[in-house]
Amino acid sequence: MQNTFVTIAKFQYSAEAEIIKGRLESDGIKVFLKDNITIDTDPLVSNAIGGIKLKVLAKDEDKALAILKSIEAYSVNDDGEPIVCPNCGSNHIELYSTINDFKSLMSFLIGFITGTLPFSTRYQYKCEDCNTEFPMN
Repeated sequence: MQNTFVTIAKFQYSAEAEIIKGRLESDGIKVFLKDNITIDTDPLVSNAIGGIKLKVLAKDEDKALAILKSIEAYSVNDDGEPIVCPNCGSNHIELYSTINDFKSLMSFLIGFITGTLPFSTRYQYKCEDCNTEFPMN
């Protein structure tokens, strides 16, 4: 069981996966990327096949997850300083897009039906600690 690979992360594009792969390999962890060649050939299938899977040996899973947790990136402002939640003061802030109003929904539906891109989306910040959503400045 110790010589089997387990998936510890998934990425939409291979550039992200390769950076993390290099970091883990520099710490002596054997890493295997699954579906990276398929997605490099046709990036539009990334969501359909579940992205690029970053796999490590089962015996290295805990160590690899600790490394991933230590390099987890959160949103920063233009000066490189972490963005702080206005509610709880945490800097565990993620940028996400959402379709939560009529205009965004209609743009999504029209784009889906006609096959055109990009869709009209709205971006906001969300605190991972208290789930407060707040607009970009």
